[in-house]
Amino acid sequence: MTASDEIPDAEREALLTIVHGAVVTSGGVSVQRLLSTGTEFVLARGLDPVVYGVYALAWRIAQLLIRLVTFGSVPTLQRYLPAYEGDLGGQSRVAGLAYATTLGFGLLIAIGVWLAAPTINALTVTHPQFPTTMGLFGLLVGLVGLVMISAAVFRAVGSARGEVLFNKILRPAVRLGGAFLALALGYSVVGVAGAIVGATALLVVLGVPVTIRATGITPTLRGVPTEVRRFFNHAAPVAMSSLGKVFQNRIDLLLVGALLTAVAAGVYNVVLVLIAIAWIPLLSFNQLLPPVASDLYANDRMVTLNAVYSSITRLIVTAVVPILVVQAVYGRALLGVFGETFLRGYVPLVVYLGGVFVGSAVGATGWLLMMTDHQYARMALDWLLAVLNVLLTYVFVEAFGLAGAALGTSLAIAVQNGLQVLLLRRFEGLWPFDGTFFTPLGAGIVMGAVMIAVRAVVGGLPAVGVGTVAGLIAYVASVHALGVDPRDRLIVRELAGQYRTAIAERLPQ
Repeated sequence: MTASDEIPDAEREALLTIVHGAVVTSGGVSVQRLLSTGTEFVLARGLDPVVYGVYALAWRIAQLLIRLVTFGSVPTLQRYLPAYEGDLGGQSRVAGLAYATTLGFGLLIAIGVWLAAPTINALTVTHPQFPTTMGLFGLLVGLVGLVMISAAVFRAVGSARGEVLFNKILRPAVRLGGAFLALALGYSVVGVAGAIVGATALLVVLGVPVTIRATGITPTLRGVPTEVRRFFNHAAPVAMSSLGKVFQNRIDLLLVGALLTAVAAGVYNVVLVLIAIAWIPLLSFNQLLPPVASDLYANDRMVTLNAVYSSITRLIVTAVVPILVVQAVYGRALLGVFGETFLRGYVPLVVYLGGVFVGSAVGATGWLLMMTDHQYARMALDWLLAVLNVLLTYVFVEAFGLAGAALGTSLAIAVQNGLQVLLLRRFEGLWPFDGTFFTPLGAGIVMGAVMIAVRAVVGGLPAVGVGTVAGLIAYVASVHALGVDPRDRLIVRELAGQYRTAIAERLPQ
């Protein structure tokens, strides 16, 4: 009997669906991170360090609000669009509620930001261009929310490509295009913000009709009274969880801006750009896991769900360890690309990587709580830790500066995800860990040793390229020597076969 014969069909199908979505998404997220990094590089080089700090603080505040503007609609689409499969009317009503909710909250946030911008400026960077920049980004929040809903509709119907195109490629591409155009025309930070808002508005105008045509789901508010209670019973606690998450792992930049300087805010923003790259594996594997988990849970296939959870979590760890090692070993050289000012971000970067490791090592705990109808438990946990994180991060920033901001956030991530793992085990009996998780950890130690040796011999930016290649070779060899799980072998073999066949069919005969 082969390894593939020992894996049940339902588990094999779920794994292949999720990992294929991760392959598609990882490419898209990598492009997204490349475009975002390019935007920060262009702005860090094109603006004065103080003005860049103004942009960085305004942009990060906008990103916090973007997490809230959909009011839980994105996870709710993942939960209920699959449940209405075959019922186009039900899907259209759910989509209509998601668009309407996002539009309404987007308008409220835009008004609130315009009114609050002068006060925020007085409490933080005290720069004359900040209020206008922040006000423009307030308009951006609702526009990005609408793009996110369009992408979420694609995701909920199982189309990783559509979600990746809108949310991972086009959204950061228009931001880079707007920023580059504004700088090329000689504008400062206010012009950059205005150009980004205009480019995103164009994406909304073009993107929503494309989503409707591609998915066949036309948003409507007809008959929504029958859906409102069910929709917001899921969306409201998720939205409150999102608000709590803001205070858990996004309060750091606000405190840096308030307690330190605009330059420090700019440095920390670049640290967050590099950290965003380290989150790629978790985001990629979580792309299609929510609808798959929702389907398995709805059909009471808990054994299969646990097996899928364990396999996907191990794959996330296997993928994230090399990224963490590269950034830890070569962080100074990577930060130096943005300028000498940003070298002071190395210690915060390394501290933050610890939080990324813990958050990735436990897998999709937050999504699984929501997909198994424990959204209220997650909301309560989010808010409990939000209060703790605000207090700890404030104390750490006062005591340790930039490194303290990273320490507070990393601790919040670690505690949050640790408790979520325990809740999943308590509520649903889900537990992902076994001895196979030591394989990528051991291989990561070997990879780090090789890269440190290369850094000692080569040095500078060339060491990043040479050391990364040598380290990855050592990592893959170590994983192979320590042993690969049969499920991982199956996934690689079957997906590789599918991709080879697809490529062969497209090549001219």
